[in-house]
Amino acid sequence: MNEREFYQQVLGLSKPWKVKAVRMELAQRQIVVEVECEEQVWGNPSTGVRAQIHEWNLRRWRHLDTCQFETLIEARVPRLRYEDGRTEEVTVPWAERYSRLSKLMESFVIQVVESCGTVKEAAGLVGLGVDQVDGVMRRAVRRGLERRQAEPMKYLGMDEKSIGRGHRYATLLNDLEGGRVWEVVAGRKQEDADELWKSLSPQQRQEVRAVAMDMWPAYLNSVKQALPQADVVHDRFHVAKHLNEAVDKVRRAEHRALLEQGDDLLKGTKYEWLRRHPDLRRGEATVFRLLHHLNLKTSRAWRYKESFDGFWHYRLLGPARRFFKDWYASAIRSRLPALKTVARMLKSHCAELLNYIPHRISNAASEGLNSTIQLIKANARGLPNFQNFRTRILFFCGKLDMLPA
Repeated sequence: MNEREFYQQVLGLSKPWKVKAVRMELAQRQIVVEVECEEQVWGNPSTGVRAQIHEWNLRRWRHLDTCQFETLIEARVPRLRYEDGRTEEVTVPWAERYSRLSKLMESFVIQVVESCGTVKEAAGLVGLGVDQVDGVMRRAVRRGLERRQAEPMKYLGMDEKSIGRGHRYATLLNDLEGGRVWEVVAGRKQEDADELWKSLSPQQRQEVRAVAMDMWPAYLNSVKQALPQADVVHDRFHVAKHLNEAVDKVRRAEHRALLEQGDDLLKGTKYEWLRRHPDLRRGEATVFRLLHHLNLKTSRAWRYKESFDGFWHYRLLGPARRFFKDWYASAIRSRLPALKTVARMLKSHCAELLNYIPHRISNAASEGLNSTIQLIKANARGLPNFQNFRTRILFFCGKLDMLPA
């Protein structure tokens, strides 16, 4: 087997394409595989009417390296003129249209980017520019979205993600059971959330049983209009966030009051009140144990916050409803304004909180994906362009089938 037959087999070429010659350019450390196209009859793929060859264009594609030599495919590609006057370049079998990388090279780049996690590092390893790798990722995501099946999804998560300075946000729709991002849109208004549902087929929308989210009204209204049969489940982690914020407000107010009396007891204790202390008998809880047993407003607020955790352990709606009613009544009598504000907010969303009991879903998967997305942002040193942001999220978190055929 000579070098022409070798590359003919490697590239999987068949008529009218064949390897004409292989030349080595030592100065540039390149191997150039010259491919030629034999004359044949071309037709319009839409009508089948014979097309005329308008011109021949010389093109080059980057292929996988051969023995540490950069390998290029070079060919004169016919440009056809159709009966309506349109012209179009013939698609070559070793590369996709508009790509200057072979399919095998694109597959290799995709696998390297997935392994590296950073575009810049992957570009250096494969010997391409960052813009070229970005192009590979865009084509990979488009390919993956085209192949994605409209499989049923019972549980979805909707969450926001900051994409830059100036309160710029994106809204993510996540498949909770599949642990993947389904779609991303810019903004967090109701009309932005409404755009997400267009990525689901009518059958998929009908099969959704519940959507986990925070208490943002725009998301709530969007789900109720687009998925009237689905329950809204307010995420337990966002509830914990609101309760933690209430505890911290109580701590700050009490800290100021104590400082006026010359007492810095609460100085530097912020994170002691925010962290979980499942067992106060353990050695690491010594400092907190001393604070907790003092007659402090912060200590009372912390107990209310911790006691609400029992709500999530109920399996029946009746007992869960009674627990919430008792907890709310006690919180309203607590004489802690910050806690009372959160309690009233939770009461206004009681129905969505109770929906957790039958469905038992949360945005924990979404928060895990958010960690990956945050790493993507950090590695990219910020992503001011939303389309690049969306591409990278779907590339790393979409679980798409992205390799060229």
